[in-house]
Amino acid sequence: MDVLSDAISAVRVGRPSSTRLRVAGTWCARVAAYDGAGFLVALRGSCWLLPDGGGPPLTLGPGDVVLLPHGTGYVLASGPMEPQAVERAVIFEEWEARRTAPPPANAPALAELLCGKYLLDGRHRHPLMAELPDVIHLPNRVGDHVELRSAIELLGREVTQDAPGAGVVLPGLLDLLLVYLVRAWMAQEPAATDWSAALADPAVAAALRALHEAPERPWSNELLAARAGVSRATLGRRFTMLVGRTPMAYLAWWRMTRAATLLRDTEAPIDTIARQVGYGSPYALSHAFNRAFGTTPGRYRAARSGG
Repeated sequence: MDVLSDAISAVRVGRPSSTRLRVAGTWCARVAAYDGAGFLVALRGSCWLLPDGGGPPLTLGPGDVVLLPHGTGYVLASGPMEPQAVERAVIFEEWEARRTAPPPANAPALAELLCGKYLLDGRHRHPLMAELPDVIHLPNRVGDHVELRSAIELLGREVTQDAPGAGVVLPGLLDLLLVYLVRAWMAQEPAATDWSAALADPAVAAALRALHEAPERPWSNELLAARAGVSRATLGRRFTMLVGRTPMAYLAWWRMTRAATLLRDTEAPIDTIARQVGYGSPYALSHAFNRAFGTTPGRYRAARSGG
């Protein structure tokens, strides 16, 4: 396990969705805010994106990508719009339902868009994800983010065909896309957040990897510092400054977050989950879990499953 994968898996719920649109002429639609993350890729032509909250409008050209990690709403349009037109923008789902046949390939001002959403559980949001800005714009530049571009190309093809295995391929590609989007932004803005700096710090990154790979181990500050190859004092100072918690406080928090994910996504017995996250008994896990979430593991699992 690695920190970015864990940060995403801790909050991912349900199945992601995506659609590929071909639009022409003058149009304007509003995507409402939602509990999750959204993305938009301009495959062909151009469009205009105005995020809620007063952010600057973005003009997107072929290959440009936008990630909205916190479900920020936005207006999507064929080009810059007057304020009155923005106010009258049709809700995206209504606008999409009204559209008839796709425009012909030779239509003027044709734009081809790939957009989608991920459902995220904000209650277990990892601080790495929480630190991401509301809008991440990744312009298309030759040679940049090769893996991301490959995933976009594959996804763009897959959403237009009803091929065998699509039920497995599409969610897998969408999950890959989210990882590549966050990874690309971190590479593009290496000092933008404390967590970017934490993963770039060799000692802190080594300590984080150890905690994520084996949260069940009886870690101590001394053992963790030895794994990171620095003194206990050095690790404690750098870890706390960049992560925002001491190593042991982060371990306790991560164990609870991991337990919640396992309760939500698996049918493993609670005593098995307790061992997987470093507790010697279901009672010990229940006590810590109740302190962190205000409920017992069993009740939490029943609530998440609708039972």
